[in-house]
Amino acid sequence: MRITLKDNSSVDLPSGSTAKDLADHLHLTAPQQAVGVSINNKKSDLTHLLQDGDKVAFWNFEDPAGKEVFWHTSAHVLAQAILRLWPEAKPTIGPPIENGFYYDFANLTISDADFERIEKEMQTIISENYVSKREVFSSKEEALKTFSDNKYKCELINSFAGSDELSGYRQGEFFDLCRGPHLYNLGKIKALKLMKTAGAYWRGDSKNEMLTRVYAITFPDRKQLKDYLHQLEEAKKRDHKILGPKLDLFSVKEEAPGMPFIHPKGMIVWNQLLSYIRECLAKNDYVEIKTPTVMTRELWERSGHWSNYRQNMFAFQMEERDFAIKPMNCPGGMLYYLSNSHSYRELPMRVAEIGNVHRYEPSGSLSGLFRVRSFHQDDAHIFMKPADIETEILSILKLAHEIYSTFDLTYHLELSTRPEVNTIGSDEEWERATEGLKKALDRYGMPYRINEGDGAFYGPKIDFHIRDALNRTWQCGTIQLDMALPEKFALEYTDHDGSRQRPVMLHRAIFGSVERFFGILIEHFSGRFPLWISPQQVRLLTVADRHLPYAEEVSKTIRQAGFHCEVDNTGESVSKKVRNAQMSQVNYILTIGDKEFENRTLNLRTRDNVVHGEIQLTDLLRNLETELKSRSLTSAYGTSTST
Repeated sequence: MRITLKDNSSVDLPSGSTAKDLADHLHLTAPQQAVGVSINNKKSDLTHLLQDGDKVAFWNFEDPAGKEVFWHTSAHVLAQAILRLWPEAKPTIGPPIENGFYYDFANLTISDADFERIEKEMQTIISENYVSKREVFSSKEEALKTFSDNKYKCELINSFAGSDELSGYRQGEFFDLCRGPHLYNLGKIKALKLMKTAGAYWRGDSKNEMLTRVYAITFPDRKQLKDYLHQLEEAKKRDHKILGPKLDLFSVKEEAPGMPFIHPKGMIVWNQLLSYIRECLAKNDYVEIKTPTVMTRELWERSGHWSNYRQNMFAFQMEERDFAIKPMNCPGGMLYYLSNSHSYRELPMRVAEIGNVHRYEPSGSLSGLFRVRSFHQDDAHIFMKPADIETEILSILKLAHEIYSTFDLTYHLELSTRPEVNTIGSDEEWERATEGLKKALDRYGMPYRINEGDGAFYGPKIDFHIRDALNRTWQCGTIQLDMALPEKFALEYTDHDGSRQRPVMLHRAIFGSVERFFGILIEHFSGRFPLWISPQQVRLLTVADRHLPYAEEVSKTIRQAGFHCEVDNTGESVSKKVRNAQMSQVNYILTIGDKEFENRTLNLRTRDNVVHGEIQLTDLLRNLETELKSRSLTSAYGTSTST
C-alpha cells in the first residue's frame, strides 16, 4: 500500500503496517521524533493500522501537538506513580498545559518533601517501558462500571454526549479514562521534574471540593530539562508580574480579576507602542475605526460566535434583549464595511481597529498581562479580491517582520489548519483558504511548521511565535483568511464589469494582545526599556539643596525637548539616589554637584553603573534625540537594553 507523507512524497509499505512501522521505516526512532501522528488530519496513536492512500504527518517533540501527546502521556505516568504510593488517592483529570502538565487528585495530601519519592517511582514506571494501549468502551454504561469507584470519572463520563466515543489508556496495571492519543511507549520520556503542588477546585468551580494538583514537566532529553530549569531561574528575575508593579507599570486588583490597571508610567510605554503601530499602519495605507464594545445577540448569532464561542463571552440582558461584550472585533468590522457600497477600485481595503475585547478565562488560568479577560487587539480586517490574497499576506508578513525586529524579537511561523469540530464554512472554502496561505508562505521563503487542527473556527491561520531574550517563544501575531464571514454578512463589491462579487477577508494582528505584548517586552528587556519607550528616561540627582534651582532649570529644558525627566531632591545620599535610579531602570542618571553647578554641566551615569563623566546638556540632548528617533536598542553611550 502507498502512504503519502507531509511533504507529499510517498512510501510503499506492506499491508497491515502501523504508523509505528512507518516511523521505523523513516528512521524516526529518536526519543524526540515521532511522538505523535496525524492520519488524514486526525490525531491518532502510532499503533493505528494504516490503509492504502492514507496521508500521514508525524509530530516531533518540538511541534505543539507533539508536546501535547508527550505531556499527556506523562500525566498518566504521574498518576500511576501516585497510586502506587498512595493507593487511596482518586485521580480526576490530568491535561497537558503550556509548559508540562498537571494531575488533580482527591483524597491526597502531599508536599514538596514527597517529590523525590514520586519522581523515583515515575522513573521506575518509565524504565518498565510500557506500550500505551487504547481501549474503547462499547457503551457509556461499560465506562461507568469500569470507574464505579471514582465519582469524578463517572461525572466526566456522564457529561459526554451520547455520540462521543469513550476510551481509556492502559500502561501496566494503570488504566485511565482518556481520548488520547498517547506516546507509543514510555521509554521516550528521558527526563522529568515535579515542579509544585497546589490546591484546585474540582472542575474549576469554587462550589466544589478542593483537590490536590501536582505540576510536572518531562522531556525526551536530559539537557532539555537542564536548560528549562536554568531558563526558569532566569525568568524569575524577569517575571513581569513582579517587575510590572515594582516599576509602577501596572497592577491587577481583586475587584477586576483579569482586567489590568495600567499606571501612568505604564501608559507611557503603552502609548509609545500604539503610536508606533499607528505609524506603521499609516505607511501601509490602513484606515482606523472604532466599533462598539457591546452588541446584540443577533449579531453574534449571525457571525457564528454565539454557537461556537458563547462559553468565552460575557453576555447579559437589557430591556428584554440579549447583548454580549465583544470577544473579537470582527463582526463590528463587517458592519463597518456594510456602511457603504464598495467598488473593486477601493480594494484591497485595509481597516484597522485597536479594540478592547473581553473573553471569559477561568480564574485559575489568569496570569498578569499574559492571560487576561480584558485586552486590546491591534486588529485589522483586509477586504480584497481573491487575486489579492497572496500579495496582501506577503505585505503583512513584511510588516510583522519590521515591527518584531524593532524590538529585537525573532520568530517562527506556523500554519494552523481546520479544527476537527465546531467550524463554519464548507470544505471547499477551507481548502481554498489553506492553499492561499500556503502559497504566500512558500513565496515568502521563510520556513514554517504546519499545526494540524489548530485553526480558528472560521478559517486557517498563520501564527507568529516570537522568541525573546531567554529564547522562550510566545504566540503573538496572526493572519487568518476568512471566506465565511463575508458570506454570512453578505459583503459585496462592484467588479469592473458591473457584477456584484463577494470579497475575501483577512484578519490580522501583530502585537496580538497589546497587554500580552507589553508583558513580553517587560520580560524581554527585564524592565530595561530602550529609550524610545522608556517611562523613566532621565533623572537628575542633586548633591545639596543649593543645586536644586539649576537641576529644575535643566529638567525643564529636557522635558521641553520631549523627554521624560524628573528631579530627585530627597535627603538621601547621592549613592542611595543612584541606586534608586538604577533599580527604577532610569536610562540616564545626571548628577549635579558644585563642579557641575559652577561649570553649567552635568555628570552622566548610565543605568549599568558606567560613569561617563562631565558633559554639556546640548551634547546629551543631541545624542538622546538621535537614539530616540532611530528607536535604537542600544544606548547612545553604548549600553544594550536587552541584556
